[in-house]
Amino acid sequence: MQLNQYIDHTLLKSTATEADIRTLCTEAKKYNFYAVCVNSSYVALAKEELQNTQVKVAAVIGFPLGAMASKIKEAEAEFCAEQGADEIDMVMNLGWFKSGLHTKISEEIKNIKSTIGNAVLKVILETCFLSEDEIVEACKLSLKGGADFVKTSTGFGPEGATLKAVQLMKESVGEKARIKASGGIRDKATALAYIKAGASRIGTSSGVQMMES
Repeated sequence: MQLNQYIDHTLLKSTATEADIRTLCTEAKKYNFYAVCVNSSYVALAKEELQNTQVKVAAVIGFPLGAMASKIKEAEAEFCAEQGADEIDMVMNLGWFKSGLHTKISEEIKNIKSTIGNAVLKVILETCFLSEDEIVEACKLSLKGGADFVKTSTGFGPEGATLKAVQLMKESVGEKARIKASGGIRDKATALAYIKAGASRIGTSSGVQMMES
């Protein structure tokens, strides 16, 4: 098992500079990480930096709250796809979910999936705000919308990934979707534990430290 090929090398801070993104991409090339994960404004730069490599570009949309209008999310997803993003990590609308507007949730996911063509779609559930039953329901809605992945967290909430959440997500989606664990995963042992629990991808800003430990 090659840990580097599970890692989305991530930099989503609002203060990230162009130089920081170039460094992120240089590190991703050095360690052959699966992807870099950036905000939409840096997709084109990351794509340029990673040309002629196998490293993918993932972009977050509706980040980090997921509460903007669906049309805005769709437009951002379309922009990212046009800029060359291989994968889109969208934040589920938690307010809608808590309001019981489940059809609107699955339709939003479906519309974004349709908008991005062949790009991979990950739906961020922000599990720290959800009960166990709600995690299961959110996974079902993600599958209904055609998501390729369900993802634990933005990394900007009060808590990141937990093994319990990943296990629940795995039980819920089975082989119908993959799982990305993200948020607070800072060392190799923790990353390996999430992979063992069912994660196919690890979102982390600590990939370099994991490779060098």
